[in-house]
Amino acid sequence: MTLATRASDFDTASHVATLDRDGITALKGAFPPDWADRMREDMMTAFWAAIQRPGGAVGRGPRRWYVEVHPQDIDGFVDLVTHPWVVAMSEAVLGPDYQIVEIGFDVPFQGARNQPWHRDFPSPAETYEGRHITSLAFNLTGVDVTEDMGPFEISPGTQYDDGRAWKHEMFPDKAEWPRFAERAVRKFPQRGDISCRSALTVHRGTQHDSPIARPVLVLGVDRPGAGHAELHDMMVTQAYHDALPQPVRDHLVCSIVEELVPVTQKHDIEGLVMGAD
Repeated sequence: MTLATRASDFDTASHVATLDRDGITALKGAFPPDWADRMREDMMTAFWAAIQRPGGAVGRGPRRWYVEVHPQDIDGFVDLVTHPWVVAMSEAVLGPDYQIVEIGFDVPFQGARNQPWHRDFPSPAETYEGRHITSLAFNLTGVDVTEDMGPFEISPGTQYDDGRAWKHEMFPDKAEWPRFAERAVRKFPQRGDISCRSALTVHRGTQHDSPIARPVLVLGVDRPGAGHAELHDMMVTQAYHDALPQPVRDHLVCSIVEELVPVTQKHDIEGLVMGAD
């Protein structure tokens, strides 16, 4: 597999500035489409296995699930975490000792409805007071997104909203929704694109009318001490760990086991289960 970009192909400082302003930025064409096709196959294989076991697939609204996996479940995991843009953004925003803490995917199917506006976890004071982003979510679509596929919708600039008065510090009251909708932007990524966002930027999945599922990979990266590793339990086998490039081993927070155990998820966002409608 040949990477579609090199570090010289993008301006890291510009992407960091966009992230700081909007709470999201993206790199087009980071991987070839056929790489994304293989990623999609891995995600859907993992979904059909996870949906059959308790705690394997957690509801994020009607006809929408989140599945957490292990690095070995995604054939392109090493390609992703060593991609020059992913490395550059992680180092620039989170520091040289950034931690890879989560790999999973969200998948809506036909019939998924609008989610309530939300963020993925409560904001730390370091962010709402100090305006420092302490974690990043990198997203990669498994399909070329069209209008009928329930595109991801984000309200730029809301990553620094306080949010302590919101339900669970994650769900703003409906009276505030027009403020998010006013500035909302729908995203239509293509296979091979990568986005980088703060999960604190207020967002939602939208109504999905297409018969084509829209799986999107999520890579979670933390600044040391951000605390999200405790919500996840990534595992790798010893042989897989030994074969990883040293820079990946340096940043990966995981257990080394003899045999992989399917993930039972610890991070259930109760407020998304019923949807917004």
